[in-house]
Amino acid sequence: MGERHPRPAVVPVIVTFVVAILLAASAVAQPPGRVTGVVRDEDEQPIKGATVVAQSTSVGLSYTSSTDEKGRFFLLGLRPGEWVFMASAPGFAGNGSRMNVRAASNLNPPMLFSLRRNGPGAGGALEKVTAKDLQEKIENAERLLGQKKYDDAISAFRSIMSSAEPLAFLNLQVASAYVAKNDLARAQAAYEDLLKVDATHEKALVGIAEIKQKQGDPAAAQAFLLKAAESEGTGREVFLALGEFAATAGKPEEAASWFTKASTADPYWGRPLFRLAQLASAKGDNAAAEGFMQRVIAVDPTSPEAGLAKNALGQSGS
Repeated sequence: MGERHPRPAVVPVIVTFVVAILLAASAVAQPPGRVTGVVRDEDEQPIKGATVVAQSTSVGLSYTSSTDEKGRFFLLGLRPGEWVFMASAPGFAGNGSRMNVRAASNLNPPMLFSLRRNGPGAGGALEKVTAKDLQEKIENAERLLGQKKYDDAISAFRSIMSSAEPLAFLNLQVASAYVAKNDLARAQAAYEDLLKVDATHEKALVGIAEIKQKQGDPAAAQAFLLKAAESEGTGREVFLALGEFAATAGKPEEAASWFTKASTADPYWGRPLFRLAQLASAKGDNAAAEGFMQRVIAVDPTSPEAGLAKNALGQSGS
C-alpha cells in the first residue's frame, strides 16, 4: 500500500503526530526487547559457551543465546513484560533471575550471572538442571495445558518449580489450569503461593481479583486491587485492571485516570494507550483518539493493539 498522508481534518492533532514520529524514530534506533549480559564463574572469570534461556511468564515464548569468549550474550526481540532468565554451562550449577523487559533497550539493565562449579559442597537446587532441559520441560507443560490436560499440566509445572525459587512464576500457569477446571479456590491458592515469593507480583494480584469477580463479588475484587495499588512497586497491570473495572462500571473519567497511570508506569506498553483511544472515541473526541492510536503504533509497534490501531486509522482514512 502507498503512504497515507494526513487529511486537513486532522490538522488539530499535528503536535501529537510530531511527538509520535519522534517516538517512532527512537523505537527504530533501539531494537525492541534487547537484553544483554555476562555469565561468569565464582572467580569472576567469563564462561564461554554458556547457555542462557529467556522464558516469558505470560505467553508461551522462549529464546536461547550462547556466550562468547568474554562471557557475553544478547537476546533480541523479547516482547515487553516479565521474563525469567536461566543460565547454565557444563560443569556449573545453573542460576536464574527475572526481569521486566522493556521495548526500549536502554531501559533494560545488563544482566550478570555468576555460576558455581559443580563439586563437593557445590549443591544448589539447579545443580542438575540445564537451560535446555528446563526449556523442554516448560514447553512440554505448556503443551499439556494447550491440550486441556489440566491435571497433567499442573503436575508438570509443579515438578519444574520444585527445582528453584525463580521458577515460582509458573504458579500463573497452574492457576490458569485450575481456572479452566473452574476450581477457583485452588487457583487462588496458586496465585497466593506466587505472592509468598513475590508479594507484589501484579499478574497474581490481578488474577486473585478476577477470581473474586468470577465468584460474584466485583466490589471485593476492586477493593483488593485498590489496596494493592497503594503498595510500593505496584505498576501497570494493577492500574490497567482498575481502569477496566471503572470502564465496566460506566465511569469513563475514572477509567481514563487509571489507564493513564498504567501508561505512565510503562510508557512502552500499547494496551492502556489503546484503551484511552477507545474512551476518547466513545465520547466523540476523534482527534484525541487518533493521537492515542498513533502513540500505540510508535511505542509498541509489534503489539496486537498496534495492529488494531493501524486498522482503525486506515478505516478512518487518516
